[in-house]
Amino acid sequence: MTIRQPNSLSKVRPAVSALCCVLFFSYAPASEIDYQESVSEVMLERFMVQEEESFLKTLYTRLYFIPAWTTEHGVSALAEALFAKIGNDRTLDSSGTLKQESLALQAKAEALYQSGAALGEKIGLEFRISELYRRYAEYALYGSINWGAFDAQLHNLKAQGIHAAWVPYKPQADPVTLLQEAILEGSLEEAFEGAEPKSYHYSALKEKLIEHLELLSAGEWEPIFFSRAIRPGQSDAALPQIRERLRQLGDDTGCAEESTRYGGCTLKAVKAFQARHGLESDGVIGAQTMQALNIPLQERIAILRLNLDRIKWLIPRCTTRHIVINIPSFMVFIEDSGVLDRQMKAVVGTRRNPTPVFSDIVETVVLNPNWNVPKSIVQKEMIPKLLRNPGAMNREGIHIYTGWGKDARRIGGGDVNWANYRYTKHLPFRFVQPPGHKNALGKVKFLFPNRYAVYMHDTPAKSLFGRTSRAFSHGCIRLEQPMEMLRFFGENDPNINYEKSLKRLEGSRNEHLKLALQVPVDIVYLTAFVDYDGTLQFRPDIYQYDRMQRETLRAW
Repeated sequence: MTIRQPNSLSKVRPAVSALCCVLFFSYAPASEIDYQESVSEVMLERFMVQEEESFLKTLYTRLYFIPAWTTEHGVSALAEALFAKIGNDRTLDSSGTLKQESLALQAKAEALYQSGAALGEKIGLEFRISELYRRYAEYALYGSINWGAFDAQLHNLKAQGIHAAWVPYKPQADPVTLLQEAILEGSLEEAFEGAEPKSYHYSALKEKLIEHLELLSAGEWEPIFFSRAIRPGQSDAALPQIRERLRQLGDDTGCAEESTRYGGCTLKAVKAFQARHGLESDGVIGAQTMQALNIPLQERIAILRLNLDRIKWLIPRCTTRHIVINIPSFMVFIEDSGVLDRQMKAVVGTRRNPTPVFSDIVETVVLNPNWNVPKSIVQKEMIPKLLRNPGAMNREGIHIYTGWGKDARRIGGGDVNWANYRYTKHLPFRFVQPPGHKNALGKVKFLFPNRYAVYMHDTPAKSLFGRTSRAFSHGCIRLEQPMEMLRFFGENDPNINYEKSLKRLEGSRNEHLKLALQVPVDIVYLTAFVDYDGTLQFRPDIYQYDRMQRETLRAW
């Protein structure tokens, strides 16, 4: 699979490595220097004859074979900081291997030094703490998703005719450089904090995870049973339980109602709960709302963890303007200096035609676009129509040409035996819908050239934006307010004059406007996220990626 590495940190920093030496040796007593030299000799002998690369070899080569975690008389301050960091990490399972091994190593270190351990035992402890650090750093930096295994799952979907794609971007920090930074700056805690994602409200989502873990510490909640949909004004014995569940989840804030009659602040809380779960916010407690209320705490925690890990593999954006398209929320968000500038609804790809997850740069605005129909759509949808009715394309305003060159002739739907091309690898015909209000791309599209042929565009099918779930396209992103997107570019790019562009859109002349200022666009898949108001949101797993990725997770 392809894992991108944007703006990677340099692998080796001579200044950092040299300073490591100064930090280890400065003001150290003679006995400590003797210990470090003895350990270095053993490490050199071991790693110099070791041909294959390993984490330990890489780490200690960068540290000039100086011990990081052990000293002559006890573990180092760095080791104590690592033990404290793992012990205080509230996102870790207290019964998991990382916390348990950390506790075990602390106890072993104390016993070892009390017994007057030999040099070899101290070096063994040094290496074990390094391995503990590596695993914790991988947890903190990379998360639990096995991206290679997930990519294999996506590849297997092709057997079902589903061509899905997700491009992960490897985090900039790695365990070795992070430790170098910690030594240079004198704080392991600050090094980990500095490596945490700063985009997509990561820290706020992490706090929501901790809140849910604290809820779980009191025990998993019991399911709420109900026999029918509960509408405003009705009474139901389940309402007290529903009210308590809403209070636990933070939707029912300060509601003092206790009756079994549904209304008032409970109705307001239900609507808020529905809205932040991507449900129709009508206040009716039906099957979908009750299903969301009954999601077990452990399930919610798993979803929160999964999305935190996804954010780690997104490109950190430092640009002023930034476009985010979140597939499960069917929304487009435009940021300016990290603040929400505007937002709009979107239509994304269906389960069988999923919108790919990747990042790119918007380069071109196209006014009055032609729609060159992709080969897959021609073969799956248009040729079957032509086989039934040779005039089918005329009704849709789609022209058929004998090729893509200037000398290509326009032909009629009845001029070809389309049965010969239903499943062929090569299709020597071009299907194109010229500019116009009936054009499937509407009046404007926004290009960020990519191998998936995906872009943002207008659409004549405006009614779909009234739906709560909006997975209807063949993969491209249809915009509820394309002219607002055009206005956004007109406000910031000297090559886009918004008023003149509107005037040109009154006609049908196709024009390509190259942007002077590139704007990054990230198509993401977050089923749990904190919005710009600080509210935790959940969305349905429309492509079943939550399930697929959870099958690959590494345990900590």
